[in-house]
Amino acid sequence: MTGLRVRRAEPGDFPAVARLTVAAYEADGQLKGEHGYGDVLADVSTRASSGDVLVAVDEVTDAVLGSVTFVLPGTPFAELAGPGEAEFRMLAVDPGAQGRGVGAALAGACVDRAAELGCTAVVICVRAGMADSAHRLYARLGFVRSPEKDWSPLTGVDLLGLRLDLTRG
Repeated sequence: MTGLRVRRAEPGDFPAVARLTVAAYEADGQLKGEHGYGDVLADVSTRASSGDVLVAVDEVTDAVLGSVTFVLPGTPFAELAGPGEAEFRMLAVDPGAQGRGVGAALAGACVDRAAELGCTAVVICVRAGMADSAHRLYARLGFVRSPEKDWSPLTGVDLLGLRLDLTRG
């Protein structure tokens, strides 16, 4: 994780965030057959008005290497979060920056933010069949399956709920 800094995205970062998010989802095969989700991913300003878009940047070049959207329950991009929970969505790492700890840094920043806000848990969903590396990352961070949070936004798109309890020491 050395050489990375996580900060809130600024409007000047939005084009890079849009590009890398769509590229990461395409590289993982998550946009095949999708209708309009690429446009949602690319609309960073709407996400930023509804939650916190965080970016991981290279400390030397200030290049945006990854991004994530942190939201609270009741906000437009919250899909799973209930009372006392935070959620993060659209975690994406530039395909050329994978293996540098970018995803872990972004997920960790979301967990830290949730704890700062006094949240009791962080919830996320991952696409069934998603890369094992993503599942390993979330397991390392302490996320566990929460089948009651599973859902399907479209036929053939099955999302698995994961939850990290922040109340355990």
